[in-house]
Amino acid sequence: MTTLEKIGFSLLAIVFALYVIVLLVGMVAAFPYGLIGLIAFIGVGLLFVQVVRDRLNNEEDDYYSKNVHQ
Repeated sequence: MTTLEKIGFSLLAIVFALYVIVLLVGMVAAFPYGLIGLIAFIGVGLLFVQVVRDRLNNEEDDYYSKNVHQ
């Protein structure tokens, strides 16, 4: 990965983190109606964590990504 790619991904991560913070603050500020969005946001976040965890622990995916070329 080149330096420019690292800088680009870092900037995207910072923007994403700020966006999530703004979303959370907005949902809390819209209490009690913001709780619906907050619950949905937490649910999507938990599903995303599960997908990443499954991918990292899957040996079959690792084998195919390293040894099978299309």
